[in-house]
Amino acid sequence: MDAVVSHITRRLIAGVIACLPIGGTLFTVWWLEDTISDMWLVDQPYYFPGLGLVAVAVLLYLIGLWISSFIGRWIWGRVDRLLEAFPALGVFYRTLKQVLGYGEGRDALFEKTVWVPSEVPDAWQLGLVTGRVAAPGGEQVLVFIPGSPNPTTGRLISIEPDRLKPAPLSVNDALTGLVSLGKTNLPEPGTAPPGPQQ
Repeated sequence: MDAVVSHITRRLIAGVIACLPIGGTLFTVWWLEDTISDMWLVDQPYYFPGLGLVAVAVLLYLIGLWISSFIGRWIWGRVDRLLEAFPALGVFYRTLKQVLGYGEGRDALFEKTVWVPSEVPDAWQLGLVTGRVAAPGGEQVLVFIPGSPNPTTGRLISIEPDRLKPAPLSVNDALTGLVSLGKTNLPEPGTAPPGPQQ
C-alpha cells in the first residue's frame, strides 16, 4: 500500500512540475488580458478576447518605432535624465536600469562583461564584473556569474584579473543572451572588444 501511495505521490508531483511553465504562462496571459481589458476595452463594442494583449503589443511596437527615430531618442534621453534626477524615484530608477543591464562602468552595478574559465576543460562562462577586493596575492576581481535563462540568480566569485578574458558586448546584450539561452550572437571568448574596457 505504501508503495502505491508513494508512486501516486511522485507522479502527481512530476505532473505539477511539468505543468507549471505552461500554467504559469497561461495564467500570466490571462491576468494581463483581464487587467488591461477591465480598464476600458471590455466596454467597447468592438472588444474581443485578446484585444488587450494586441493593444499592448501595438503600443510597445509604436514606442520602439518612436524611440528608434532621432527625435524620439533625443526626447527619451531628456525623460531618462529627468527620472534620474528625482530624489527617491531616481535611485529606484537607476537601480532598476542597472539590474537590467543598462549602464556600465565603475559607478554602475555591473562594470563590464568578461569570460570566466569554467570547471569544464576548455570551457568559459559569461560573467559580470561587480567590483574589486584586496587579497594577499594582490587585487582580485569580483565577478557575478548569472544563471540562464534566469540571470537574477547565480554566484559571486573572486578571481585573479589575468584569468579573465574580455567579452566585447554590453551588459544588456549579455543579459539578453543569457535569457535567450544563447540564441543571440554571443562573441567568442577572447575576441577583442570594440572599445577600451575599464
